Amino acid sequence: MLALVVVALLAGCSGVRMVYDNVDTFIRWRALQFLDVQGEQADELDERIARFLRWHRAQELPKYARDAEDAARRLSRGLSREDLVWGYDVFVAHGRESLRAAADQMAPMLDRLTPEQVRHIEQRLAEENRKFARQHLRGSERERREQRGKRIVERLEDWLGTLSKAQLEAVKQYSARAPLIDEMRERDNKRLQAETVAIIRAHEARKRLAERAVNWDKGRDPAYLAARAANVHEFGTMLLEIDRLATREQRARAVTELRRYAEDFRALAARPS
Repeated sequence: MLALVVVALLAGCSGVRMVYDNVDTFIRWRALQFLDVQGEQADELDERIARFLRWHRAQELPKYARDAEDAARRLSRGLSREDLVWGYDVFVAHGRESLRAAADQMAPMLDRLTPEQVRHIEQRLAEENRKFARQHLRGSERERREQRGKRIVERLEDWLGTLSKAQLEAVKQYSARAPLIDEMRERDNKRLQAETVAIIRAHEARKRLAERAVNWDKGRDPAYLAARAANVHEFGTMLLEIDRLATREQRARAVTELRRYAEDFRALAARPS
């Protein structure tokens, strides 16, 4: 669910409330791609999703509103490296909180899956991995760097409007400098998948799943950790340069969007479940 909201924000979606109001349908659709459940199990899945969303609405959305307001304040005065570190840490913290709550909700159900249902999960994960490879691992290094740059420009222009030549150059320089980490990311995804499936197969989800979900970076290849850190640093350097070059209109547009998101999150949190 958190991922869907983040996608909406990064894409500059004007319908955050609409996205959130329909997120239960999205989560159920996504869950049923992996869980082969029928009858009472399907009803149980619906109830567990509903419980998670009630928790998220009450506990997380007020924090989202607070952090969006804080981000708007920071952006309005100009960004610093410390602001970027704050934003990254906030994003990770929200992710861990939501993953723990989701794992706690799903664990009892996962502990009752049959061997056939676990094999279904494995098959679907294999399909997801093939999709990831098609989307991120095809093409030459130059083509992949260019595609990365295009995706970043699209997202930034959703927030700022048309980028200047100097801002586009900053994106180009980032894409040229920052390491491509998709191969390492693929290996890390498969590591996490294997560990999670082993937990489910052993019927130990209630004992171990939440900690595994929250500490997704535990056990990562040191080379991947170093490459991710370099990538985050270069991305931050790019954002600081784009912020330095931002016009008054660009900054005002982004600040307005962040404050609108804060308002949407407050309104959603105040709605009855």
